[in-house]
Amino acid sequence: MSTNVSLQPTSDLRVVRLDPLDPPDAVKGAIPLSQKAAATVVAGREAIRNVLRGRDNRLAVFVGPCSVHDVRAATEYAERLATVADRVKDELLVIQRVYFEKPRTTVGWKGLINDPRLNGSADINEGLRVARQLLLDINELGMPCATEFLDPIVPQYTADLVAWAAVGARTTESQTHREMASGLSMPVGFKNSTDGDLQIAIDAMVAARHPHSFLGIDPTGRTAIVRTSGNPDVHAVLRGGRKATNYSAASIAHARAALNASAERRLIVVDCSHGNSDKDFRRQPLVFAELLKQVVAGETAILGAMLESNLCEGNQTLTDVANLRYGVSVTDGCIGWAETERILADAHAALARSRR
Repeated sequence: MSTNVSLQPTSDLRVVRLDPLDPPDAVKGAIPLSQKAAATVVAGREAIRNVLRGRDNRLAVFVGPCSVHDVRAATEYAERLATVADRVKDELLVIQRVYFEKPRTTVGWKGLINDPRLNGSADINEGLRVARQLLLDINELGMPCATEFLDPIVPQYTADLVAWAAVGARTTESQTHREMASGLSMPVGFKNSTDGDLQIAIDAMVAARHPHSFLGIDPTGRTAIVRTSGNPDVHAVLRGGRKATNYSAASIAHARAALNASAERRLIVVDCSHGNSDKDFRRQPLVFAELLKQVVAGETAILGAMLESNLCEGNQTLTDVANLRYGVSVTDGCIGWAETERILADAHAALARSRR
């Protein structure tokens, strides 16, 4: 006995629409890697690896805006930083933060790739092109770039222009991000969790060092099975937590023991912002000064430090996009350029004195 019951839909019930994503090859073809930019990327990655493996005794400093929202301001920042980086290069390895993706605890602006016009239009195809062009321009200035990879598809569009990558506190425990890191071509830092748990970062490092097979896309944009060999250049980023900081000498000693770090394996980057500054950008110089004191005193497990810095200090909201102040962060508060230049100069002088 047949019935005429119509089949009820069961999928995509909450999907408004599906827009095609430009394939990586198309974006790279429109904005190709130049010889000069490639040289910067290769040199930057190798320099970070040498510091990580104890073959270079410089301190790495990952410095720049919390997130990029204005290409012109980010380029001006890079031009200034390139001059300073060259001046301090015998003691400091300076890498510019060029962050395009913002993980959110609840909701908010998700970064330049997701929403390049800052108005909720979410033109991701445009965002990928804007991000790639900016990375290309900064690398052509001779500045190696650091970023956080949040969406596992994004590296197909930008990773060839990145010297160092981070996996954030909210995603370090994610299997997807550990697998992604296992196939990335640059050193990767895993942050401790938002509650301060370092073991999560250690577990992530172990996982990322191993080969994996997972779902992704290929350069033509087709869904693919990605098979990786594992990433030997992973390390931890201490960013503090909700209950405590983790940049003191005691915290570094604990992390060193847990990571089995040594002069031959410098596995610790200290994030001077976030939990370590109690989310007060004005405390970042204090955190950096304490870290520098430990390095000068002979602490060998520290690979580097991270600072959130912009042309102008503080931050602003995105409520009035047409009247945003130039060079001011729209996410976390940042120290200003004058303070950044002073910190780098003072660190250079302190490290130079300690080596005499």
